[in-house]
Amino acid sequence: MATQANKQDHTGDRAERAAVEGDYDAVVVGAGFGGLYALHRLREKGLSVIGFEAAPEVGGTWYWNRYPGVRCDVPSLYYSYTWSEELRREWRWSEKYAARREILDYAKYVADRFRLRDLLRFQTRVVSASFDEASGRWLVRTDRGDEIRARFCIMASGALSVPNSPKTPGLESFRGPIYHTARWPEQEVDFSGLRVGVVGTGSSGVQAIPLIAEAAKHVVVFQRTPNFSVPARNRALQDEDFKQFDAAFPAYCESLASPNAGRVNSSAFEAPIPSRDEQWRRYEELWQEGGGGFLLSFPNLLTHEAVNDVACDFVREKIRQIVKNPKTAAALSPSGYPLGVKRICVDTNYYETFNRDNVELVNLKEEPLEALTADGVKTSARQFDLDALVFATGFDAITGALFAMDIRGRNELRLQDAWAEGPRAYLGIAVADFPNLFIITGPGSPSVIGNMINACEQHVDWLTDCIDHMRAQDFRIIEPDPAAERAWMTHVAEMAERTLFPKADSWYLGANIAGKPRVFMPYVGEGYRHRCAQIAARGYEGFRLT
Repeated sequence: MATQANKQDHTGDRAERAAVEGDYDAVVVGAGFGGLYALHRLREKGLSVIGFEAAPEVGGTWYWNRYPGVRCDVPSLYYSYTWSEELRREWRWSEKYAARREILDYAKYVADRFRLRDLLRFQTRVVSASFDEASGRWLVRTDRGDEIRARFCIMASGALSVPNSPKTPGLESFRGPIYHTARWPEQEVDFSGLRVGVVGTGSSGVQAIPLIAEAAKHVVVFQRTPNFSVPARNRALQDEDFKQFDAAFPAYCESLASPNAGRVNSSAFEAPIPSRDEQWRRYEELWQEGGGGFLLSFPNLLTHEAVNDVACDFVREKIRQIVKNPKTAAALSPSGYPLGVKRICVDTNYYETFNRDNVELVNLKEEPLEALTADGVKTSARQFDLDALVFATGFDAITGALFAMDIRGRNELRLQDAWAEGPRAYLGIAVADFPNLFIITGPGSPSVIGNMINACEQHVDWLTDCIDHMRAQDFRIIEPDPAAERAWMTHVAEMAERTLFPKADSWYLGANIAGKPRVFMPYVGEGYRHRCAQIAARGYEGFRLT
């Protein structure tokens, strides 16, 4: 898609440098929070390592995502590395939910504080990675002519990094600027006096629409499926917040490795069904508190429809109370799927925005979008004249960044072919027939279901300890046993089926990408970290080491 944002990419004005060649112990693809920590840990273990990053700066998705209102939906104090006490003491977050700029500054601070920039080659996109069986090494090539041979290849390319670009008929005919929330221009976009169309009401749309509406002359929101959203109640952090967090920090870290840790644990199937009144009171408390903690209200919220139905009713009632136009309120009220089985949105004044005179909601289920025209958007019922368009259509999640590279394992097997019927990875971190390849937060791991920065940390710690074990035992190659990989992915699917998650066509299933196999990709069960630790303690059970 040719967009205004694409015109601001740095691919055309990259600083010239000589191509890099040579042999390394490890290559890391990506400089988001997973890639940065991987570089730090691998160097700490004494390995020679090099990293490649397509952007001109660290930060991963937080470099590219700069649309209006972009924030993390995890509280800042928890959306932080746990591995360095010094870093935790030095960095002080300003708000409960940090804005993109502050998160990016945090990533930059980490890169500078731990001298990681010297290990990275920026504005460099990896185009291929192939395993050479004769040498037992990966050959990694980039778009700048680099050819690196490395024993280990670590894919830290991100679960949410490749935009889901629209394929709307007439896209090239629209005369105004087109923006995508995942590739927003670096310079500020001024919507003053403009008629703006926004397509999509997922997390990025929910965050961007209120701020676009404050500036624009008129905003038309094109919605296909409404999402459940709860208020953030964002605020400045106070000294007391830091004191409470520090006091609870040891217990928090311990809880992450607990056998019961996970989005859905055994208590979810054993807990009694709370009364409607009890649920309503608890939901009201959490609504006033704000944030995604709404999903932690009851252990069986995501396993029992009787509980979830009340939560859905509660949020729909809140929407009716906030949105003055009954028809608009009804269109904004999700139905047909449970709350929380799509990633819940955390917003600031989202529903209130539809009370503005300059905001209009178009229900695409009643009047489907047919095409873009030179002057705007045409639905089955009418034409909307617009000056600018914003696509808030999300990402090709979990597999998109991996498929953007030509990754080949044994016998030139392409990863796309290996995953033709859906992605599969043992523990979500390694793939059969792709030796010495590690994926940070890959399919089959909790990844996007929880706190991504914690998930990245755990994978990096596990894979670097694994490499340490291999060096100590003089193993050169590690890869999953295909039977162990199949058994794990069967377990991942079975855990999802025991919950309400499969009852929605979500991006967790790849349902937002045409032609993508419908496979539930994240692991929602309990004790993931505990299980990973057990597998390592048993000599990396389920892996072949040679």
